[in-house]
This record gives sequence, structure tokens and C-alpha cells, in this order.
Amino acid sequence: MNSSLEAAQQSDSDALFEMANLFPKHTGLPFVVWISTGQGVQHDVRIKVSSSAKAIPSQMISVALRPDVHVIQGHMSPENLALLRQWIALNEPVILRYWEGAIDTIDAIKALKPIQ
Repeated sequence: MNSSLEAAQQSDSDALFEMANLFPKHTGLPFVVWISTGQGVQHDVRIKVSSSAKAIPSQMISVALRPDVHVIQGHMSPENLALLRQWIALNEPVILRYWEGAIDTIDAIKALKPIQ
């Protein structure tokens, strides 16, 4: 394996470690949502989605929140994207405050609401 690929994989693993995973029982979604702070990144607010908590970074779906919720890497069914948009609309202020580092992980998790 070349060193640039190894560095990219290590970076993905490090980034995953810094994310909070939210299980379906807490979000009401049929997949795991990963939120993080924006510390040290060069892009705007993003979350990741995976089919399980044992996610492989290269298989995760990356979703930008602004200017509108859209997939930037990976593929989501229109139905799942609609559910995710509903959940984000309900929780966007919390997600943004967490991204900005204004609240910690525990406060974010307590404030997030599941979709019905």
C-alpha cells in the first residue's frame, strides 16, 4: 500500500473516532447518523450516515447540510434522504451548535429529537 493511501485511511479512521454515532432507536431513522464538530476541517457542516455502528469510513455516506441537505459522497435512496432531511430539520440548531463547538457531545445527544 502506498503512503498517501495509508495516510488517507488513517485520516478517515481518526475522523471517525472524533464523531458521535446516533443509533436508530434515538433518531427514529433506519440507519446510524454520525455527527462531529467542525474543528480542523475546511468544509461546511456535514454529517455521515452508515448502515451500522461498525462503519467502514470508505463506505459511509457524507451529507452536507447547507445550502440544502444533499449527498456529497456515496448514495442514499430518495426515501432515506427524505427521512434524513426531516430529522435534520427537527435538529438543525443542535447539529450546528455541536459543529461550532458551542455544546459538547452529551448536551448535543440530550437535545437531539427523534423523528416520529
